[in-house]
Amino acid sequence: MAGSEEVAELALLLGLSVKKLKDEGAELRSGELIMVLSGSLRDILKAERVMLNVLSMASGIATTTRRVIVEARKVNPRIRVAATRKTAPFLRYLQKKAVMVGGGDPHRFSLSDAILIKDNHIRILGLEEAITKAKAMASFVQRIEVEVSSPKEAVRAASLGVDIVMLDNFSPQSVRLADSLLRESKLREKVILEASGLINEQNVALYAPYVDVISLGMLTHSFKAADISLEVR
Repeated sequence: MAGSEEVAELALLLGLSVKKLKDEGAELRSGELIMVLSGSLRDILKAERVMLNVLSMASGIATTTRRVIVEARKVNPRIRVAATRKTAPFLRYLQKKAVMVGGGDPHRFSLSDAILIKDNHIRILGLEEAITKAKAMASFVQRIEVEVSSPKEAVRAASLGVDIVMLDNFSPQSVRLADSLLRESKLREKVILEASGLINEQNVALYAPYVDVISLGMLTHSFKAADISLEVR
């Protein structure tokens, strides 16, 4: 379950009494009661759809995240599963929090949280110049991540001293090759290796053995909303 803290806060703002029966992150069974609201029936029904939308969305994201983590950690117990910035407008906080409730990593909340050199930056400046410029302007608290498009480019980026190498839209075979080339070059332990793109709950176990982080946009844009209802008693 996720989103209950926000729903309880909304209920309190409306002057309702709230009794929470389950905590954030609790695993729920079908038919379980999770919260009791008391007060004006008009106010309860006025906020019903907003409350259910928040609970259904957040719990769906948390549940999807948990399922992906379970599959990934069957083959790599140390893997981290992260969200992306592919979130709905104005809902990034709630959706990222739901990922965390499910056991995932929120990744970046904004462009300013880290320096990510993407494919367009590389096309404009070239890999080496883009990394050089990033290092020159980076704060000491910021990591530099590079999005690469081939196993050889992954090795090149790592040799230039970046902190994180993202394998974007790689097949499982290409991810395995990138990991192997980095190990042959004695660079694997010097970088965090992240895979992103083309990954879902069904194939995550094919990627997880070779990387440290898997980031998935589907956690926040392709989740199945949880079925939660409000009943008057």
